[in-house]
Amino acid sequence: MNETTGLVAGLLLAAGGGRRLGGRPKALLRHHGRPLVEHAADALRGAGCARVHIVLGAHAEEVRARAALGGCVLVDNPGWERGMGSSLRAGLASLPGTGVEGALVALVDQPGIGAGAMARVLAAHRDRTTLAAAAYAGERGHPVLLGADHWAGVAATATGDRGARAYLRAHGAGITLVECGDVARPFDIDTEADLERLD
Repeated sequence: MNETTGLVAGLLLAAGGGRRLGGRPKALLRHHGRPLVEHAADALRGAGCARVHIVLGAHAEEVRARAALGGCVLVDNPGWERGMGSSLRAGLASLPGTGVEGALVALVDQPGIGAGAMARVLAAHRDRTTLAAAAYAGERGHPVLLGADHWAGVAATATGDRGARAYLRAHGAGITLVECGDVARPFDIDTEADLERLD
């Protein structure tokens, strides 16, 4: 871990309602006997994030009651139904004043991405201007590291389910890609068929 990684917060987007999963909140889907939200929070901590902020939306009270998220900052997104962009904006808005200068953004429905990949991307942090992302066979994926100088721009363009995609596309030349295909599998849990990946 380089000396600046302690200045990066983990930002976990966990507000989705699992519309294609019969309305089951993704945060509470079980994997190895524990909710996905616990696995993802532990991975961010294990990677070396200074603090972990978790954005909740669908069934937020149930997630608070059923998941062990002690030490994390829980951020409510009342507009979660408007898509991932609203959760990213809510999460970024919770970070100013915390002393961090970067956010490592992860998604709760990607259990194949653990602390190893997150630590690699975190190690790419240099200062508030850093933009970095995991890559899988050269294709950009998650997690994504957003230096604080980019938060306002990301928030301004984060709409629907696009998250930071539009901002990252516009700033592609400045993104450090960190290959993680050897330590992570970037699949999403989106449909009933995807549940077979959980055990």
